[in-house]
Amino acid sequence: MNNDTIFALSSGRGKSGVAVIRISGDNLGDMAAKFIGRTPMPRRAYFANLADNAGDLIDQCLIIYFAAPHSFTGTDVIEIQSHGADAVIQKIFSYLMENGARMAMPGEFSRRAFYAGKMDLTDVDGLAALLDAKTDMQRRWALRSLSGGDSKKYQSWRGDMIDISAYAAAILDYDADDLPANIGETLRVRTKKLHSEISAALSHFNAARMVRGGINIVLAGRPNVGKSSLFNQIVGANRAIVSDIPGTTRDIISADIDIDGYLVHLMDTAGLRDAAADEIEKIGIQKTRDEMNDADIVLRVFDAPTDITPHDNEIIVINKSDLCGGADGALCISAKTGDGIDMVMNALREKIKQLTDGTDTDVVLNVRTRELLSDANENLAAAIAAGDNWDIFAEHTRRAADAVGRILGAISASDVMDATFGQLCLGK
Repeated sequence: MNNDTIFALSSGRGKSGVAVIRISGDNLGDMAAKFIGRTPMPRRAYFANLADNAGDLIDQCLIIYFAAPHSFTGTDVIEIQSHGADAVIQKIFSYLMENGARMAMPGEFSRRAFYAGKMDLTDVDGLAALLDAKTDMQRRWALRSLSGGDSKKYQSWRGDMIDISAYAAAILDYDADDLPANIGETLRVRTKKLHSEISAALSHFNAARMVRGGINIVLAGRPNVGKSSLFNQIVGANRAIVSDIPGTTRDIISADIDIDGYLVHLMDTAGLRDAAADEIEKIGIQKTRDEMNDADIVLRVFDAPTDITPHDNEIIVINKSDLCGGADGALCISAKTGDGIDMVMNALREKIKQLTDGTDTDVVLNVRTRELLSDANENLAAAIAAGDNWDIFAEHTRRAADAVGRILGAISASDVMDATFGQLCLGK
């Protein structure tokens, strides 16, 4: 791999007290010595007056030198901690380019860590998820992958698949007396066990998707039943216009909120009625129906008791507690006064708990890993169906092992890695 000298801003853009600029390459000891004016000791922080090639002061910085292989990338790394002004950062960038470094591509630091064996692709997935985390649950979920938990399980599965494939191939080449007793039945039992474990992991994909991407909750009902008032109560701000005029909400109004550590996309929608007042309201009503179809949870809001039986993903809310009359199975609230909002929040928490049950499974899936793991499981099913045809059995278990290998990057095509590393930002 080409380890030319690259750099990027690892901290966030914008005015800040400190900016961290990361540099990676081979043999950066001389560059670090030039920055601080003496030979650096690895992993020590040096205060330095960083000057440009003309000797003019750029900024007062902290410089840390990490010698290979004891660094994030496995190559030499220098971190410059400067003041966070844009002018300072741009001046340091110009100075580094004058000295032969180039701006890093997105994810290039992590790509180097991958090639150096510091990370596998499941670790990279976890890092990308951690950088995107907005809630505590997303943070915890991402750290499970980043800390190697997923990697260990995938390695275990892949090792079993390789072992099973090798024994299945051996059945064709060796006498029965040279093989373990009942080897055929043992291989089938092991393969069925793998298929069962992976099926269980795949069944929890939707729960993992909601943790990582957020849970979609839609407020729906006829015009003027109080959806917008309820939306404002849940969000805790007057985001939606509240009016006695029917059809006030024409488009989707959304807000992201945190409910017990879970990211929630809450959406207020146009009121549902058969005869729209105009073409714009008609479009809004269609958007409402589309959002309801895609929702994880629907809050169906009424202004009087109803005999509608809710679907599994629905919560019935009657927004006029004085008219509720103890409606069976419905939550009676007043969106105007806030009475009963705590019951709505508790009902949402319970639904979220039900929907996300299973996120503590063996591995946390994303779209990439789900596709490859599904491929592996289909090959395991084909191996089981092959019966005593050990040639076919061995081939399908080998293909299953290859699919899991691509999850880890042990067997990797460039397009798989490009898609994975492309999730990351500069400086990572």
